[in-house]
Amino acid sequence: MPVVEQFASNVMLAWNGKLTFPELISRASELQAEGFVELAAVLYQTWLARVESPFAHAVQFNLGVALASVNDLAGAEAAYRNAMAIVQNFPQPRLNLGLILERRGKVNDALTEWKWIVGNCPRDEAGRPMVQLALNHIGRVLEVKKQLPESESHLTQSLLLEPDQPDVLHHWVFLRQKQCAWPVYTELAGVSKEAMREATSALSMLSLSDDPFDQLHAAELFVETKLAKNLPRLTNGFRYRHSKLRIAYCSSDFCLHPVSLLTVQLFELHNRDAFEVYGFCWSPEDGSTTRQRVKAAMDRFYTIHQLSDEAAAQLIRSHEIDILVDLQGQTSGARANILGYRPAPLQITYLGLPATTGFPTIDYVIADEFLIPRSETRFYSEKPLYMPSVYQVSDRNRVSGPRPTRASCALPEKGFVFCSFNNSYKYTPEVFAVWLTLLQQVPGSVLWLLADNPSAEKNLRQVAESHGVLSDRLVFATRVSLESYLARYLIADLFLDTFPFNAGTTANDCLWMGCPLVTYAGRSFGSRMAGALLTVAGLPELITYNLADYAALALDLAKDPARCVALRDKLAAVRENGALFDTPQFVRDLEQRLQALVADLPLAPLVVSAP
Repeated sequence: MPVVEQFASNVMLAWNGKLTFPELISRASELQAEGFVELAAVLYQTWLARVESPFAHAVQFNLGVALASVNDLAGAEAAYRNAMAIVQNFPQPRLNLGLILERRGKVNDALTEWKWIVGNCPRDEAGRPMVQLALNHIGRVLEVKKQLPESESHLTQSLLLEPDQPDVLHHWVFLRQKQCAWPVYTELAGVSKEAMREATSALSMLSLSDDPFDQLHAAELFVETKLAKNLPRLTNGFRYRHSKLRIAYCSSDFCLHPVSLLTVQLFELHNRDAFEVYGFCWSPEDGSTTRQRVKAAMDRFYTIHQLSDEAAAQLIRSHEIDILVDLQGQTSGARANILGYRPAPLQITYLGLPATTGFPTIDYVIADEFLIPRSETRFYSEKPLYMPSVYQVSDRNRVSGPRPTRASCALPEKGFVFCSFNNSYKYTPEVFAVWLTLLQQVPGSVLWLLADNPSAEKNLRQVAESHGVLSDRLVFATRVSLESYLARYLIADLFLDTFPFNAGTTANDCLWMGCPLVTYAGRSFGSRMAGALLTVAGLPELITYNLADYAALALDLAKDPARCVALRDKLAAVRENGALFDTPQFVRDLEQRLQALVADLPLAPLVVSAP
């Protein structure tokens, strides 16, 4: 029987009260499985209106699920509330109602529903899964709200109920990193240190290990557990016959984000005689000047928030893109399955994740020979596409504000100013201990850090006190406009890099503003970013290769302010004439390499129409 006739027959049975509850569930499930979710919803609604049943609460719940799946959020909310009104201790609709409220922007109301489950559901075998899910949702939302200790607490409760939750554990690890809660891998009942390490994301691993094998392993675990398998390929490795190469950049960070702050002038300077530039975006509309510049720099710009990964890949394929550049890697907001469909014959990763992605459908990573030494390429799933000077592009059009006073930045009027404006999750106890020792060795000096979150500030001050350093020697800088942030480097004396996760965009900003930077370079991509910049700047003497030399060099510079001033003069010359910030040359070098890659592909066969 055709679907519509069968549906009509079932609706008539429901209308006349002759469709039993099991039959209703069966018929509606069949409709949903065949893609007729709206018809299933109508069948549920008809049955609820015409049948008195002790199972009405379950049908209301199913109706809510169906309506939510077709984005009828108001209808779904009403259905879930009806289910709860019928059976007040029914946790499933309350859990889903929280998700609906969150989607509707009522985050505090969502938390209220989930907290009810945590406080009222039994922790027995039947109730534990609901409590666990509610705790996970609370932890996830509190992390977004930057209530990090509370988020960690809820995820800890969830892990104590069920230790085998790798996704929850990887968020728990990252939360501890962001709060500088050391050691990151701490005691947790039922969870081994090995399980914590295995659950650590590729991004979190950057701050925990300098071994490129560890980075590769973390990336491969993500691929194994998160990426869809055996997706159909949309391209077959042939190049197109366009008069211009079509290059597309895809990202969730086309906004006021470090990736766009670096790349925006790259998009603007592409040679339009040889390239057409596309952007495929699922980024927030933050209203920033950076986002407006990115959008204006693209020949064609598409927002793909509402598209499935497959539909987004089909859209990219429909434009016959020659080269797709992923600016995301395994960072927040990644949609790696788009790449899994292979919508372009050449796929390249750049900047998003400073490590290997492990993605089998990414061919190249843009690098330089300092960043990824040839001896370490075996730890990368991608082939390095080596740039002749430096891997990192820069925006020569960024503008700083006026030089601030020390008082306006809460700095003392005198004394050497060490700074490190990296995110707090890059800080490690080993490097922080060196920073505290420097404060002890340089009287009157201060350490100027980014006020990333109150919990990290509290923990860092406590660590300082435990090392015999007064916590007021740490000065935390609140987030300000980009222009004001850049101007801070005019009054900082020396930037202390983090290890094993170096400064990236932050190092670029620091050197652009003429502030000397001391780095510790290791083996991993993340630990060699600042060294790559310093190499091209002609300042290899600021690169160290162990913690003792790093500490000694920073101390030498702090005791020789004249040398720091000379380094500023050299960086000013680099800014004007050096290769580090020569963005037009970077773009030409990149374009030549991309053209060569495409030229090596076989031409797509000509399609001859039948007479």
